[in-house]
Amino acid sequence: MTVTRGDVDADMGSGSGSGSGSGVESGKRPEDEPGAGVMTAFGRQLKLLRLRAGLDRTEFGKRVGYAAQSVASFEQGRRIPQPEFIDKADAVLEAGGLLLALKEEVARAQYPPFFRDMARLEAKAVGLCVYGLYAIPGLLQTADYARAGFELERPLLDEGDIEQGVAARLARQEIYDRRPAPLLSFIVDESVLRRPIGGWPTLYGQLEQMLSIGSKRNVEVQVMPLNREDHAALGGPFTLIDTAQGQRLAYAEVQGDSRLYTGRAMVRELEARYGIIRSQALTPRESSEFIEKLLGEK
Repeated sequence: MTVTRGDVDADMGSGSGSGSGSGVESGKRPEDEPGAGVMTAFGRQLKLLRLRAGLDRTEFGKRVGYAAQSVASFEQGRRIPQPEFIDKADAVLEAGGLLLALKEEVARAQYPPFFRDMARLEAKAVGLCVYGLYAIPGLLQTADYARAGFELERPLLDEGDIEQGVAARLARQEIYDRRPAPLLSFIVDESVLRRPIGGWPTLYGQLEQMLSIGSKRNVEVQVMPLNREDHAALGGPFTLIDTAQGQRLAYAEVQGDSRLYTGRAMVRELEARYGIIRSQALTPRESSEFIEKLLGEK
């Protein structure tokens, strides 16, 4: 079975962080987008609770550490609030969990519609195998690298969308703090490690972060070198997702179009490809040494 429009955020704007497509994790939502209903409901609830507490936007903003303009944007459903804001707002307004109950859905609304299903699966996965071919996978990206990717999007994104996209991209990296820790495997093409998206300083900072994340016991980062004559996955980036229920799914994304595969035939095919490129790539230790060598060339 193939489910379309549900994915992982691939490389640049793509969800997979390997993901590769070009979906933008944007805070702006047109009225007809699926996330608009959640944001409208949250905003109305927030306003009702604020008025019940007898607070104007300025006073309420001071108590939660946000400007009155930001509070207005949240109440009008024009901006997606960060989790910290929801926590503070629920406490200050003595909402008794009414706002917290919408926290998960609000978090999903920060992603483009095509990536929301993947974001939900990724956040609860017990294992991920991510192949990155066009850009550093999102789960490995630094803020500077992610921002550079969003700035390269065409049509151009406005500053608000870029910052919301960066925040959403980094929020996905909370997966590293989960317990029990999921098993994460990344295979990244060497060409990606040499492409100075955002400039050389940004790339070097990105390579250093890859070394840092790759040193975690539950993470393996491998490099597919350019001098390999055999390459089993030239068709594009993809991600394999292991669920807590023992199911394995696959996600692929390109040019903002994504597919979530649940049928065993396609999943087995991508499993086979990943297994082959895993054997063709440098080992995790060799990959770390390779990245360190690239850093030494700066």
